[in-house]
Amino acid sequence: MRGTVRKISMPRRLVADLMHASIGVPFVSLTRALDVGPLLEARALAAAPPGWAAIFVKAFALVARDEPILRTLYAKWPWPSFYELPRSIAMVAIARVEEGQDCVLPQKVPGGDALALTEVEAQIRQAKDAPIGEVPAFRKILRVTRLPLPLRRLMWLVGLNFGRQRANWFGSFGVTSVAAYGAGELHALSPGPFILSYGVVSPDQTIDVVIRWDHRVTDAALIAKTLTRLEQVLNTEIAAELRGQRHQAEPTPVRAVAT
Repeated sequence: MRGTVRKISMPRRLVADLMHASIGVPFVSLTRALDVGPLLEARALAAAPPGWAAIFVKAFALVARDEPILRTLYAKWPWPSFYELPRSIAMVAIARVEEGQDCVLPQKVPGGDALALTEVEAQIRQAKDAPIGEVPAFRKILRVTRLPLPLRRLMWLVGLNFGRQRANWFGSFGVTSVAAYGAGELHALSPGPFILSYGVVSPDQTIDVVIRWDHRVTDAALIAKTLTRLEQVLNTEIAAELRGQRHQAEPTPVRAVAT
């Protein structure tokens, strides 16, 4: 059948490169419904509630702050080893429309545990709304994507196999979701080592969360504990910060002075 040959756009070429880089990662996944009732109550009262991506970026970074394995990468060069990072680096999948085509680009959010939710949200919002050339993470990855295939493969080999470069290029965990388009579990692929995705909030105040991880780095028992801890962090630290935003937004009452 005669068809039409179409040029592959830079964002689609990037996705192809990411999928090629993900082939060798032995991913395993665990799904659990998290009860987020207290978080929902606090978010409903916040003056400017952040998006769920920002919430999960900060929550996972807080969990990883106390669990070094969640900040650990598998590196092959100069010999197989684990590379532990001093802080988490999130890579958030940003859905955009460029030149009439849907695409996804990664926004880097380093040290989310030390940032206010408003700061995390601002970084994600900028990646959604700003021109591609004004987002440093987009410029960096697309600069490599424009190279010819042999040079791209060489750059990706370096980025994937040295611990420090792997952290710079791909972070320590990813956050992605299709909740904005309806319910459904997303089991995404990435160079790793951890990918968190979330669904829509159910009427019983639960939200399905999927964590995929590089099985070379850790086992299911730790991920099960991570999901338990993540639920606690969402309903305590994150909920408390959202309640604090409400108090900051409330005007200070003015006391009348008799004359």
